[in-house]
Amino acid sequence: MTPANITNEATIYDETSPLLRTSNANSAEAQIAEKPKPTPLPKGQLAALCAVRLVEPIAFTQLFPYVNEFMSDLHLTDDPSKIGFYSGLVESLFAISQLCSIYHWAKISDVIGRRPVIFVGIFGLAATTIMFGLSKSLAGVLVARCLGGLFSGNVAVIHSVLGEITDSTNQAVAFPIYGLTWPLGSIIGPLIGGTFSHPASKYPEIFGYQFLKDYPYFLPCFIASVIALVGVFLGFLFLDETLPSKRTREKSGSPTNTDGPLSVSKLLSIPIISALALSGFMLSFLGVSFDVVFVLFCYSPIESGGLAFSASQIGYSLATSGAIAAAIQLCIMSYLLRTFDSAKMYNFCMALWPYTFLILPVLNLIARAGLDETTGELGTPAVALLWVGIAFVLMLSKVASLAYSLSMLLTKENAPNAASLGQSNGLIQFAMCLARSFAPFLVSSLFAISAEYNLLGGHLWVAVMVAVSFLGTTISRKIEQNSVKMTG
Repeated sequence: MTPANITNEATIYDETSPLLRTSNANSAEAQIAEKPKPTPLPKGQLAALCAVRLVEPIAFTQLFPYVNEFMSDLHLTDDPSKIGFYSGLVESLFAISQLCSIYHWAKISDVIGRRPVIFVGIFGLAATTIMFGLSKSLAGVLVARCLGGLFSGNVAVIHSVLGEITDSTNQAVAFPIYGLTWPLGSIIGPLIGGTFSHPASKYPEIFGYQFLKDYPYFLPCFIASVIALVGVFLGFLFLDETLPSKRTREKSGSPTNTDGPLSVSKLLSIPIISALALSGFMLSFLGVSFDVVFVLFCYSPIESGGLAFSASQIGYSLATSGAIAAAIQLCIMSYLLRTFDSAKMYNFCMALWPYTFLILPVLNLIARAGLDETTGELGTPAVALLWVGIAFVLMLSKVASLAYSLSMLLTKENAPNAASLGQSNGLIQFAMCLARSFAPFLVSSLFAISAEYNLLGGHLWVAVMVAVSFLGTTISRKIEQNSVKMTG
C-alpha cells in the first residue's frame, strides 16, 4: 500500500460518518446531536509521562551554571577566553548524540513497545549523569555527555505515548499540561546545578566530606539522577503500554492485523509529514538561535549592540522566560487548542519569529538613549523601559514556541497509521535535533563576527535571522496547505 493510498483512505473513510450524504441542515443537526463526550483523561498515565519527560531538561540544563567552572578546573587551557569553546563542545555533543539515536529509538519502539524503550533511556540517562559528575578529564566528560545524548533519544517515543493516551476530545487539556514539563525542567535544572555544585565549600557543615571536595560536581548530577529514577518508578507503576499492536494483543490474546510502520522514504513521500519535518527543522533552528543570541545580546556591552547585563540579571531574564512559558501553557494553550485550527495556529506562531529578533536592537537603542555618560550607568526610566521590553520580547518568543506543542499534535493527527506514529515522531524530532546540534555555534559565530567587524552597525545577525525567520514562515504554510488537502 502506498503512502498516498494510506493518506487518502484515512481521509475518505471514517467509521463515524454516514454512508449517504444528507442535507446540510440535517448534517449540522446530526453533528450537534452526535458530538462525542470527552474521553476521561488518564490522569495517572499523564502524570507518569510528565515525570518521565521532566528528566531530560533537568539532566540537560543542570550543568549550565557550572560547566565553565568545570572546564576551568580541568586545566585544559590557560586562556580564559577559550573555556567557552570547551563548554560549547560539551553542550553540543549531547544534542549531536541525541540526533544519532532519536530515529532508531522510535523505530525500535514501534516493534518492541514504548515502555521498554522509555525505561532503558531513563536508566541510561541517570547512569551517564552520575558518570559526568565523577569525570576528572575532558575525555570522561565528553564520553558521559555522548552516552547521555544517545539515551535521551527516546524523546520521540515519549511524544508518541502522549498521542496514544489522548484523543481529539481531551488533547486540549493533556497537551498543555505535558508542554509544561520542558520550561519547568529548564528552571529546576539550573537551580540544582547552581545550588549544589561545590557543596563542600558552600555548605561545609552539611556536605564537608572529602569525597565531595574531590568531586565538586557530583552532588547536582546525583540529584538529577535520583529524579530520573523516580521518573522510572512512576512510569513502572502508572504508565501502561500504548503501542496499538501490543495493547490489542494483550487484551485479545492474539496478534492483530494492523498495518505495519512505514519506512523513512515512504514517510517522507507523504507531503504533510515532509512539511512537518522541514518546518520542525526551521522551528528548532529559530528557537535555539533566539535562546543563544538573547544571552549573548544581554551580556554584550551597550556600545557593541548589547545590554551589558550582569550574570544575575541574565539569570532573572531566563527565569522570567521560563515563568512566561509555563504561564502560557497553563493558562491559554488549552483554550487555543479548543478554539483554533492547529495548522493555522502553527503558522501564526511561526510568523512571530521575525519580530522577536527585530525587537532586540530596539532594546539596545533604549539602553544607548538612557546611558548616563558621566556615570556609565543606565537611568531608572531606561532600566524600567528595558525590563518591560525584555518581558515583551520573551513573551513573544514563548508564544512562537507554542509551535513545538502544535507540531506534536499535528504529527499525531497526520501520521499515516497508528503503527507509524513512533517513526513519524522520530523523523520530525530528528529534524529538530539536527538544527539544535549546530544552531548555537552558527548564531554565536554570526553574532561575534557582526560585532567585531561592525557589520550593519553590529547588527548583521539581526538581518540574517529575520531573513531565516521569514523563510521558516514560508515553509510552515505548506503544513496548512497539505492539512487542508487531507481534510478537504
